[in-house]
Amino acid sequence: MPSMTLTAPTWALVVLVTLTGGAPAAAQIVVEHTFEVPASGEAVATISAGCRRCDWSASGREAVALKLSVDGAYSQHVLLTRGERPVDYAVMLGVIPAGKHRLTLERDAGWSARDAGEVVTGTVSVRIHHPDSPEYKWLSNAPILHARPGTLERFSDVPLFMYAEAGSDGGFAYTVIFSHEDGGTPTDRLMATWGRSTDIEYVYGFSAAAPGGEYQGRDHEILPFRGTRAGAHPLLWVSTDNNMVSDRGPENAVRFAPAPQLVRLVNASRETVMDLNPWLYKVMASELAREGRIDPAAAPGSGKVADPREFAIVQACADLKDATIAFDVGVDTGTGELAWHPSDSGDPRFRIARSGCFRSAVRLPAGTTLAQLRSIRARAYTRPPRNGETPLPPGSGQVVLRSVNPILMLDQEFGPVSSRWSWMGTLQLSGESAPVTIPVKRW
Repeated sequence: MPSMTLTAPTWALVVLVTLTGGAPAAAQIVVEHTFEVPASGEAVATISAGCRRCDWSASGREAVALKLSVDGAYSQHVLLTRGERPVDYAVMLGVIPAGKHRLTLERDAGWSARDAGEVVTGTVSVRIHHPDSPEYKWLSNAPILHARPGTLERFSDVPLFMYAEAGSDGGFAYTVIFSHEDGGTPTDRLMATWGRSTDIEYVYGFSAAAPGGEYQGRDHEILPFRGTRAGAHPLLWVSTDNNMVSDRGPENAVRFAPAPQLVRLVNASRETVMDLNPWLYKVMASELAREGRIDPAAAPGSGKVADPREFAIVQACADLKDATIAFDVGVDTGTGELAWHPSDSGDPRFRIARSGCFRSAVRLPAGTTLAQLRSIRARAYTRPPRNGETPLPPGSGQVVLRSVNPILMLDQEFGPVSSRWSWMGTLQLSGESAPVTIPVKRW
């Protein structure tokens, strides 16, 4: 089983305020309230909100954009991507000095969907972290993102969630989950080789080796951070269609500052964070539907996929040397025989080519349930030649499979549900050898 822990914050101060009704439509103000801070610290606001008629899958009704200001100064925007029912959106407000302050939430008509309804509000809590609190270091150094052109215009590739991981030397790495990526890997290959169509990108980190910070720039190049900061928060700009970032950009760009969640991943892929925040799957599927990327007749190579609820998501950890790997899922047909369904559809481009812990989504016949999944097998291949390289001899690729975690499927509400079996051990596979059935253990 994958192991993952979330750090529960120990708050120095909690200010809880009930949101009141909106101001007249002309003002566009949804909420304006004051809170008092006894001593300066990093502030995180949790806003409970939704919007009537909002539906991320429906063009023209995607979301309402809230513009947040602190004491009259622009802070960031929050997109209400999760529908009508009020849910929590946690955001960073930066350093707040001691004293009384005013947080204003304003409906930004310019960035809201044209047919979205009124904002529905619940409560907002402002939490202050002082420098001696355990959360202060990773919260105060978390990056603030500026949206690239097209993000709000098309409600596309929105930064939905941020998480932080602690390094062994006292540093932290920050990763953002975007709703999709308009550039880079096509959607069908994303599902086959990553097990999801969200885009999960490391954006910024600092460590003893890089005390000034580094970020992931164009072409996945890790570059030293030389930009500006708001307090200790580095300012980043999403600059490519596959959500790489830059430390320079237009100052008037819309900002997003989701409060990061501290996680620890052990024998688990990055997608485990999505499992613990299952609303991300629904936003993912909704964006695919709205952009016309879901097709029941989708063929490999079309760039489209079937309904995400028709996929089995395989989770595994392995070491690959000059190799790629694919998986088959065995489904009980009711006749005593298993029907095997491949993750790669016979196409080398749909095979996983990286070591570590990863996922792969296998399309199953419509109506297949988790209870019908009976077995899983792995296939290893020698990796294709790189540009200008002589092809490696068949059989050169080597895979050491270390674990297979429970298979996931999405339920009708797009929540992840797992099978009740897993496997850990050492299993060696050679390129172009016969498929190897995983001796899974039921629990």
